[in-house]
Amino acid sequence: MVAVFDSRHPQGPPWSRCATASRPLAHVADGAGISIVGVNHPAPDTAEQPGPTEWGEHPHGVGPWTQEHGEAPPEDPRYDPELLAGGDRRNVVDAYRYWKREAIIADIDRRRHPFHVAIENFGHDANIGTVVRTANAFAAAAVHIVGRRRWNRRGAMVTDRYQHIEHHSDIGELLAFAERENLTVVAVDNVPGSVPLETVELPRRCLLLFGQEGPGVTEHAKGAAALTVSIAQFGSTRSINAGVAAGIAMHAWIRQHADLTSAW
Repeated sequence: MVAVFDSRHPQGPPWSRCATASRPLAHVADGAGISIVGVNHPAPDTAEQPGPTEWGEHPHGVGPWTQEHGEAPPEDPRYDPELLAGGDRRNVVDAYRYWKREAIIADIDRRRHPFHVAIENFGHDANIGTVVRTANAFAAAAVHIVGRRRWNRRGAMVTDRYQHIEHHSDIGELLAFAERENLTVVAVDNVPGSVPLETVELPRRCLLLFGQEGPGVTEHAKGAAALTVSIAQFGSTRSINAGVAAGIAMHAWIRQHADLTSAW
């Protein structure tokens, strides 16, 4: 057996010393050399390099229209004159390059799906940005934030500019909205009595409801939901990240109901 270990910690880092001799752990260094059976390989210094989700303008995108296409910009009202002149580095698909924000929203509105997403925000949940970004990717009708109005937009990667977002002060307000819009409330939580998401048929017009990281969906919300679904797990953790759970549930709806020929 070949053991991989960090040369800074001959016995392995402190958190790994519970390993037995018969089951050595592999250690990856975070800036120092990585030693593989006695051979030292320097690892690249990545401390100052931007990560894949660095905030701000995307490093890719397109330059000015004339530079990219070698011709005068088109006279299309959907296009933004400033973007045509200076280039477009926004986090949008190529089909929306140079488009005005309002034009992008209007085009997505023509193709939005009839499912909504709601997440409880009674303790400044950091997953809301991820939920908004995923909802935008799947063209959800709207995202509903229940509780605190303020939320961390960083994880949304600016997709909140193109996604309808509603605020409700409490669960009662959200449920009243769902009733008016004839939406079936589906709570997503791994609790006794829940139905496996992998086998259930989700309603086409529904509101997928997620709780906060940790406590999950509140009792009031679960009691009012027409259905509670769970996500199959096979490891040791009691639950998965709320933002990840939301993505899994939304994609389950997409697989059952969306017209995949209209996807990018």
